[in-house]
Amino acid sequence: MNNWNERKRPIRLEKRFEFDSYDQTRDFLDRLGDLCEVRKRFPDISFGKTYVNLTLQPQTDEKDAELSELEQEFAKEIDSLCD
Repeated sequence: MNNWNERKRPIRLEKRFEFDSYDQTRDFLDRLGDLCEVRKRFPDISFGKTYVNLTLQPQTDEKDAELSELEQEFAKEIDSLCD
């Protein structure tokens, strides 16, 4: 899992993806949208012309939730969108 930062409060994974052009950013967002629909997982997203910031949180809203293999696997799948 490449360059994802794990944060503790609240528990989450974060990553910034940077691109050379708006077209590349848009292509990534389109592929990400398709992946999210298939996986039924929807990260928090913020983006600009040449970047996308993603935040993955545990699927449960419980106060003591931890990151699971599901979040790790989803992060790897997102990374593969840039290959």
